[in-house]
Amino acid sequence: MSQPRLILASKSRARRRLLEAAGLEFTAISADVDEDAIRRALDTTDPMPPDDIALILAEAKAVFVAKNHPNDFIVGADQVLEFEGHILAKSESSEAARQTLIQLRGKTHRLISAVTVVLGGETLWRHTEEASLQMRDFSNTILGQYLAAMGNRVTETVGGYEIEGRGIQLFSHVIGDTFTIQGLPLLPLLAFLRREQVIG
Repeated sequence: MSQPRLILASKSRARRRLLEAAGLEFTAISADVDEDAIRRALDTTDPMPPDDIALILAEAKAVFVAKNHPNDFIVGADQVLEFEGHILAKSESSEAARQTLIQLRGKTHRLISAVTVVLGGETLWRHTEEASLQMRDFSNTILGQYLAAMGNRVTETVGGYEIEGRGIQLFSHVIGDTFTIQGLPLLPLLAFLRREQVIG
């Protein structure tokens, strides 16, 4: 039997960059999971904690990819943005991203990132981490310049910003590590992979 591979069940450029920068050998496979349908199913009268939502979405991605790769370690990850008791999803257009950023402007929101590892259909490990981000009260002119510079990339991340790039200028204060903010609690994941001898 061949050595188990490490597979990232994600199309996220940020997550791929994090694993590449850490020197890991892995394959990235997009998980064809209807996240909106899962979120709708979880949207009940008794709200589920954001941590649980993020874990369910992360695990759904990993399990989906694991169906075709039962002998490999599958990493699933997801992130939710919680703002004033509501979960915000990725914007479907630049205008929707503008409205989201106007909502968040001058206020604090939370990012909860979840990561799971699945092998042979069994979830071996789950983990969540949280970051708190305070947006500065930027002007409409600054917002317009930001959106023009970002283009369609504002629809690729929840909240409409990339903290590792121009998006950092939207913030006045951040509590939490940049890996969590980018959607992958990297240090705990690396520690787990070392314990399982997936990496050295």
